[in-house]
Amino acid sequence: MEPRDIDQLYIWENDPEVWIVSNTRQPYSKFTFREYINNAGKDIYATRQLRLMIDDKMGHTVGTIDIFDFEPFHLRAGLGILIAKDFRGNGYAEEAVRCVCHYLFVAYKIHSIYSNVMADNIISLKLFQHIGFELQGTKKDWIRTKDGFTDVHFLQLTHDPQE
Repeated sequence: MEPRDIDQLYIWENDPEVWIVSNTRQPYSKFTFREYINNAGKDIYATRQLRLMIDDKMGHTVGTIDIFDFEPFHLRAGLGILIAKDFRGNGYAEEAVRCVCHYLFVAYKIHSIYSNVMADNIISLKLFQHIGFELQGTKKDWIRTKDGFTDVHFLQLTHDPQE
C-alpha cells in the first residue's frame, strides 16, 4: 500500500455493503488509514497480516487482497479479496488470488490457504473453487444480515512443497 491508496481505501472500507464481510460497524477516518498505511510496512511475521493493492496494467487500482491470520508455525494463512464494482468480471480477482497463493507457497512455504465465503456469494465461491480451493465445511448462521442469518463456506487450498 502507498499513501496514494488512502482515498480508495476510504471509499471501499466505508461502503456499508462491505461491512458485512469485514465485521465493520462504523466508518473509518482518513487519519486511521494514514496510520494503517504507515504501519503496513511491518513484517508479516510481526503483524500476521499483509494487505496488497491490485492494479491493472495501466496502473489503476482495481481492488485489494488481504492475507490474514498468517500462522508461520502451522504454515497457514487466510485470504480475502475485494474488487471494485466497476472492475468486476475482468479476471482481476482470479489473477490476484493465483499470484498471492503462489507467493505464499514459494516465499513463506505455506501449506494451507483458506477463505471464508458467504454462501450467497456464488461468484466468489466459483472463483475459489476454479482455482482449486475445496469446500471443507459450512459455518451455519455465521453472519447476521439485515434479513437474518446466512451461512459461510470454509474453503481451503493446500500445497505440498514436494510436488
